[in-house]
Amino acid sequence: MLNARPPDAVRYVLAPDALRVLPHAAEGLRRLAARGFALVVITNQRGVATGRMTAADLDRIHAALEAALARAGVRLDALEVCPHDDGACGCRKPAPGMLLRAADRLGLDLARSVLVGDDPRDLEAGRRAGVPLRVLLRSDGDLRAAVARVEALLDARAPGAGPTCGGGEAADDVLAVEVDPAWSGARA
Repeated sequence: MLNARPPDAVRYVLAPDALRVLPHAAEGLRRLAARGFALVVITNQRGVATGRMTAADLDRIHAALEAALARAGVRLDALEVCPHDDGACGCRKPAPGMLLRAADRLGLDLARSVLVGDDPRDLEAGRRAGVPLRVLLRSDGDLRAAVARVEALLDARAPGAGPTCGGGEAADDVLAVEVDPAWSGARA
């Protein structure tokens, strides 16, 4: 959702020069940050376990992502990675390990957080970690569409607040929205 997915034959961004940040990703992230949310990337990177890339390759790719976002005025608060193969750990999504680790490291209250992902495993990890608002976005979808849904839900729960959606979002990029019944929409 932040970067374009490579073709299925490749499956992974294997080098920094292959990274293509999606056009509206930075705007979506800025809008979430303006609402007081920490910006944390949670990513399965099985390519390290299978030998498609090294941990150093992945570090360079993530540095390129952070640099591209920084040029657009966005700073990530954390980037959590699971480099393990399927079933080898408790951090690989849909397990909640990376979310719990980020929450612990940054002092986040996951019960007052939002998760936007592009795979059903993302939503399941959020559910298991206690994240009450989860949005599933098409893989190369416009992040602004997911943010617009989050904003609308927050605004609907804020007395007297009007909508603040930025407009121009591709609503059909949002595939699912899950809201736990007890969620209040309050921010810390």
